[in-house]
Amino acid sequence: MSVIFSQRTSGRRWLSLWPLALLLLLMLVGGLWIWQAWPQVMLKSALWQRGVNQQLSALLNAVATHPERAGGSLLLLSFMYGVLHALGPGHGKVVIATWLATHPSKLKSSIVLTLAAALLQGLVAIGLVVGVLTVLQLPARQLHLSGFWLEKGSYALVGGLGILLCWRAIKRLRALLRKPGFIAFTPRHVHHEKCGCGHQHLPTQEQLHSGDDWRARLMIVLSMGMRPCSGAIMVLLFSKVIGVFSWGMASVLAMAAGTSLTITSLALLVHTFRALAVKLSGNKAPALWRQVGWSTLALAGGVILLVAALVMWFSVPQPVGGLRSWRG
Repeated sequence: MSVIFSQRTSGRRWLSLWPLALLLLLMLVGGLWIWQAWPQVMLKSALWQRGVNQQLSALLNAVATHPERAGGSLLLLSFMYGVLHALGPGHGKVVIATWLATHPSKLKSSIVLTLAAALLQGLVAIGLVVGVLTVLQLPARQLHLSGFWLEKGSYALVGGLGILLCWRAIKRLRALLRKPGFIAFTPRHVHHEKCGCGHQHLPTQEQLHSGDDWRARLMIVLSMGMRPCSGAIMVLLFSKVIGVFSWGMASVLAMAAGTSLTITSLALLVHTFRALAVKLSGNKAPALWRQVGWSTLALAGGVILLVAALVMWFSVPQPVGGLRSWRG
């Protein structure tokens, strides 16, 4: 049995984890900035959205009389609305950015997550309008009330996802930091050229990140896509009133495509930054410390999602008489 001595002190080893600390610091700074700027951002977003909704209504009126002329402009404006709307405030960006920053994920699966969430959001808006107004033939106030509970459910899923990530991160940290016990043994082993101790000293990457499964991904997609977009609801309502509901659905799907472009770009940015942090940390720190660092980062991500869910849950305006103001 050989023993390898390292001349590096424990303090210098901890310094090698600076990429993880930098990633966590950026997340905290970004969260504080959003917290302070949130009221002003919401106000400007509402004013901008009101103007775009008026332009979309005008194009829908034009489509009702000249679909061959105004149809392309409607779809293009809807796509741009989705792109720019996704840049504004919204819980979907918090969910996907926090998940990708704190959990290892392949680039392809990250893109699939964003595309599925954007498509689901558009389909939920269409299904909500069709189900409430066409199938059940309920008044419009029931549509707003249904949207209110869908939004509440979406935020509840964000909180549930945060609790799930915290629980899994705590389990990993306990497993990593548990003191090993000594078990007496008898020297009956015969050494040979392929000799190994036969024990697993540290969990593998697959075991360490076993939380990256279909349950967590399903919660991500549902939490991002279950809340219908306010602009999509307004377009669908107006298009149904003037008799061009098929164009309204096409407009909503174009919005979903634009939203997916923005969210996918954000996912690529976060994924690239995380890969850079992993590369910079390299193998300078011991394997155990690296795993503890990433597990701690995952715990911080779960806490961020839980706090964000609580803030959004209590900030949803209550419907008055079945009516409520739609937000972006």
